[in-house]
Amino acid sequence: MARTALVVIDMLNTYEHEDAEVLVRSVREALPGIRTLLGRARAAGAPVVYVNDNFGRWRSHHGEILDAALAGRHADLVEPIAPDEDSLFVVKARHSAFFETPLSYLLDRLDISRVVLCGQVTEQCVLYSALDAHIRHLRVTVADDAVAHIDPGLAEAALRMMERNMAADISPSDRVAFEEDAET
Repeated sequence: MARTALVVIDMLNTYEHEDAEVLVRSVREALPGIRTLLGRARAAGAPVVYVNDNFGRWRSHHGEILDAALAGRHADLVEPIAPDEDSLFVVKARHSAFFETPLSYLLDRLDISRVVLCGQVTEQCVLYSALDAHIRHLRVTVADDAVAHIDPGLAEAALRMMERNMAADISPSDRVAFEEDAET
């Protein structure tokens, strides 16, 4: 049986960076889709894994990262999708959720064969994470209404690349299934 995990990328964000205001607009649009995915994954009992930058704070852990994001200028974008007590958490330092993190090991231990990606930024961290999932022989789904971007043209190109080059399923959040199924 296939087992699916939801991977939430970089949504615990302080929005204190150069492209923040452009990104915030897109995050507001993606938030309903992310909430839909979280609800569907949790209802199905699928693992939810938050993978997040540490913002260069090398002594931080997931609680501190969440606290920093909730204390930031846009806590309203973080609070509705904050991890619950069952969520798993992986800290990353680079663009890919897999690069030098324990994510691959964690997914293997959970017997995951498919990942659903959501979060930010479509044309950067989501794209690189999809590629790394693909080369690890994981099936990839990206919920196109649950990813945020800085550059809309690059985001659209990234989604097309994921679909064509990585055989990713690009679907809206309300069509993404999390139930165990050999074909999903």
